[in-house]
Amino acid sequence: MGKPIKDLLMSGETLFREERVFDLGHIPENFIHRDAQMEGIALCLRPALRGGRPLNARILGPPATGKTTAVKVLFDQVEATPEGQKVVCVHINSQIHSSKFAIFSQIHKKVLGHAPPETGVPFQRVYEQVFKKLMKEEKSLVVALDDMNYLFHDRHANDIIYDILKAPEFFPGVRTALFGILSDTEFVYKLEARVASLYKPQEVFFPPYSMGEMLDILRNRTKLGLYPGVASDEVIEKVASYASAHGDLRVGIELLMVSARIAEADSSRKIEDAHVERAYERSRLVNLRQLLQSLDPEELELMKLAAGAGDKIDSGDLYTHFKERVGQSYTKFYRILDKLESIRMIDTKFTGHGRKGRTRIITSRYGGEEITGALQGQR
Repeated sequence: MGKPIKDLLMSGETLFREERVFDLGHIPENFIHRDAQMEGIALCLRPALRGGRPLNARILGPPATGKTTAVKVLFDQVEATPEGQKVVCVHINSQIHSSKFAIFSQIHKKVLGHAPPETGVPFQRVYEQVFKKLMKEEKSLVVALDDMNYLFHDRHANDIIYDILKAPEFFPGVRTALFGILSDTEFVYKLEARVASLYKPQEVFFPPYSMGEMLDILRNRTKLGLYPGVASDEVIEKVASYASAHGDLRVGIELLMVSARIAEADSSRKIEDAHVERAYERSRLVNLRQLLQSLDPEELELMKLAAGAGDKIDSGDLYTHFKERVGQSYTKFYRILDKLESIRMIDTKFTGHGRKGRTRIITSRYGGEEITGALQGQR
């Protein structure tokens, strides 16, 4: 039997039973409130388990609605079955791996057990090694491209999708499918005709969690991650209300973890309302921190300039400041601007004519102080 809660801190112990339960990437054993979506994705995978061709899918929904977790759970289930030995499932984070070579390096790593050399190997050789191996072993390939919208920013998406789905024509017996995971429900992408004819996905939509669903999930995390008595029902409800107000379950998960850490620092044996309030000030921008982590230095610089400009700024003036800082071309500036808008960090509106013709008004969704605070929280 474990030590009574009153004795925990006296021996330098912790309020956490298992802190990793509060990691935002943690895959829970009890994945709840997504049965319909799990079934929709499973329908796309089942043909491969019977030796047929898996179906393409577009997995769509706001951030923190369980899309990535659902895919990972089902991929793990496929690989754990005897029938699944004939299916290779690869989940790829498109924010991290955004070039064609990087994507296929991840596929190569899963199929052949190791990544190809980063230099000196032509793409075609990597491509052929992957599909010759699959053809020899008569295996299907299902690739999930998480945050697939990032591949459209650098214009790699069409080639990547085409190369994956066209492979069966060149490697007989190979069957492929693509799961595109999209968190920006307003993002509109246009596929080239050659790609659109191949990628006709089944759509699986993940709606935002309700307040009640968030409460259930947070109760489960609390039960697994904290010792009994550390977080009362009232505290969990308070955390769930904050998460619901933001429409983001991640806010609630991080808020629970940070509240417990603050309680520990206060040598408290349980989380009080005051701990939650203090933690909220640190946790409310968790989504912003994740977005900032996904930006390269030039994109981050432009975001800081836009946020520091006040309510709004003319695109021409913004470019002038941006060029002074990083010296990039107007084309590069507009490409970054489009990306920031697509991931909902800024809003843009065409209006009138500026000094160089038609111009845009840029409005940041975040203030300069919020950006600074979120960046400090990453360190």
